[in-house]
Amino acid sequence: MDGSPKTSMPELMAVLRSSSDFIQYGNKGVTAKYWISYFRTLIDSKMLHESVLAVLSKEDWSSLEELKDSVPVENIILTSDTDVVKEKLLQGFIMVSLSEYGQSCLLIRVFMEKARQVSLPEVEFSVVGPKEAFVESLESNIHLIRKRMPSDQLRIREINIGKLTRTKVAVLYVENIANDENVRTVWQRLNGIEIDHISDSSVLTQIMSDNHHSPFPQLLDSERPDRVVSILSEGKIVIVVDGSPQVLIGPSTLVEFFSAFDDYFFNYIVASFFRIVRLASVAFSILVTPVYVAALNFHYELIPRDLLNTLVSSREEIPLPPILEAVFLELTIELLREAGARLPTKVGQTIGIVGGIVIGTASVEAGLTSNVLLIIVALAALASFTTPVYKMSNTIRLVRFPFLLFAEFYGLLGIVFCFCVLATHLLKLSSLGRPFLEPIYPPRSADMKDALIRLPFSMMSKRPIQLRTQQPIRFDKKRASQNKDIDE
Repeated sequence: MDGSPKTSMPELMAVLRSSSDFIQYGNKGVTAKYWISYFRTLIDSKMLHESVLAVLSKEDWSSLEELKDSVPVENIILTSDTDVVKEKLLQGFIMVSLSEYGQSCLLIRVFMEKARQVSLPEVEFSVVGPKEAFVESLESNIHLIRKRMPSDQLRIREINIGKLTRTKVAVLYVENIANDENVRTVWQRLNGIEIDHISDSSVLTQIMSDNHHSPFPQLLDSERPDRVVSILSEGKIVIVVDGSPQVLIGPSTLVEFFSAFDDYFFNYIVASFFRIVRLASVAFSILVTPVYVAALNFHYELIPRDLLNTLVSSREEIPLPPILEAVFLELTIELLREAGARLPTKVGQTIGIVGGIVIGTASVEAGLTSNVLLIIVALAALASFTTPVYKMSNTIRLVRFPFLLFAEFYGLLGIVFCFCVLATHLLKLSSLGRPFLEPIYPPRSADMKDALIRLPFSMMSKRPIQLRTQQPIRFDKKRASQNKDIDE
């Protein structure tokens, strides 16, 4: 218990009146006497006049209880606690009392809700499947989830985080499926956050991560309500932040960052092929430039003679060593990416296409880079775009540079060393206390059915083992097979 004395109502009103958008009005007429206080920038003025003032002005109310039953607004609080009054006034409530500094008052929610309309997904867009994406409103996002999961087992717990912003954060999970330990872990970490403001769910990702010094994101983020509902049914925990169009999902695994939700809209053979292509593209994006540098510096005897002649002829007039040539092109690609991302959409697309062509052609003609390496770097950049999750794509871009430097000094041995360091780091990582590299390590064959490849839905009768769900079985596989074969 806080031993400090509570603020009195006159003291609270004096503090709030220092803000120019705070309104305190007293109607001292004969017919109806009341005092009303609110922040005009937070409330819906139309609702205030039609639903509240119209009722207040009808007669002289004798008690707040009687008034509470007459106001046609669902969220009304009767309280005498000044801390509650201050909190609710800052959340879009109005305070109504029958005397200027009465001990008790009514708090009526007339919050002005201004939010972007539900639109198409921008990051996780798919040709097949639903076309709805989350917006910046917590209420709208929970509505999109509830609409797809009308279950009485869906639980929502809310908390305010940030000493200044008091950002509302909601934790969603399915009771009797989600592991209680996972729910407690999420709730304890949210309660333990000490920060002055939360501007986006990305801030929570960094604060709640098991390893703050890892470049790998340890909580999956998504803008698709359909994906979130699917993950909730698996037994995972979802965190929705007011003001953010991305929700957080945990515990997460590495393979989930390379799985697009489109995979579940196609035949499992097609989906598995595209998933393998993504994983191969990531490996190609990280390794192809370092292997080029290592081969030219230390292991040219491994290159076929015909290809070696092509490489030698392309580098005849290049004054730079392979490492500087590669770093120059890699940094050029990164500059074009950043410029395209920061500029307006139409200008950014022009910069990315025209800039890449002009700079690439000019660097080859000027003798700064070889045409072979230009093709290799362009393919590596293209391969990195196949990663469905943007944050993981940024990590892949960063990981490439240590491989490149070690390839310059130690050749293929340096690449192997970097791979060992990376693998060790991933083995030590966890997401909400669960292994990040599962089901690769610890090896769990049962979870491989939806990891590197995707098997048919009929073979996914069990939820992931690592989640330790209360109901491991999704459906009776044998009964489902029998029902399918019943003659109509």
